[in-house]
Amino acid sequence: MGKPRNEYLPWLIAGLVFMAVLLFVGWHFRERLENPAQPLAFKASRADLVGRMQLDLASASEAEKSAVLAITDQDSQTYADQARASTAQVVQEQHGLSALLANGGKPTEQDLLSQFSKVFDDLQRIDNEVLGLAVKNTNLKAYSLLFGPAADTQAQMDAALARVVTKYADFADAKQVLPLAYGARLGVLRIQALLAPHIAEESDAKMDQMEASMTQEEKQIRQDLSGLAGLSKLASDRDLSTATSSFAQYDELKARILPLSRENTNVRSLALSLNQKRKAMTVCLDALNALKQEILSEPIAGVTTYGRVAKPR
Repeated sequence: MGKPRNEYLPWLIAGLVFMAVLLFVGWHFRERLENPAQPLAFKASRADLVGRMQLDLASASEAEKSAVLAITDQDSQTYADQARASTAQVVQEQHGLSALLANGGKPTEQDLLSQFSKVFDDLQRIDNEVLGLAVKNTNLKAYSLLFGPAADTQAQMDAALARVVTKYADFADAKQVLPLAYGARLGVLRIQALLAPHIAEESDAKMDQMEASMTQEEKQIRQDLSGLAGLSKLASDRDLSTATSSFAQYDELKARILPLSRENTNVRSLALSLNQKRKAMTVCLDALNALKQEILSEPIAGVTTYGRVAKPR
């Protein structure tokens, strides 16, 4: 057989090059099909970020609840700082996941992350309000004043008036002393009894009613004390002076308690935490779970399952 003629040589070379390209492309795709390590790693990194977001979101929620339920300013602030730190971690992980999805994630995954971002913004707004209220602890401070200094002052006044009753029980004008002294004693007890539910009350209208009742009681107490002071035998009585000064101190303490009660930060933060925060948290976790399931459902050639339980045959 003779040598190939020169005019066929370029076609022969072109054919060899074409075959080489086909072999290279075939080998490249065969390697990708046989080695799923890279797509597996990409899937794992996305699923891991979503998992960390779920954990940090739960950590932030637990810390927020602890801040709401804490009984000291220091503890409330500590837990509030922990909640904010965990939320900041979620934000950082959210940005990291967004970058990953922009470089290879499916459009459905990007849409689900966008949905989460919207509800997460709402959750952060509620969190900021809850934590801002929780660290003030105005209701707890009001209770502390009520059952501490105010209760002590009321007890001092009551004891002083009890001594007045004892001293003048056998005198001719006892019929005047006893009603006035007992009236003042009972009046302060009624105010004390109204202050506790006032601190726990959410409704401004109901607090208005309680304060109106307190004002009436105060007016009657002052009349009773003035009536006792108008009696000649009690004009310079030390116990009556003690009762009168104790009531003045009690009234000052009440004036400090009512604004704290009105601010209602513990009551408001707890209501927000149990209602709006809980609902927003559920929506956020549902959104993250949907995103995670979407990532885990992505098929990878050569891998039967990833993150899902294989169905039995």
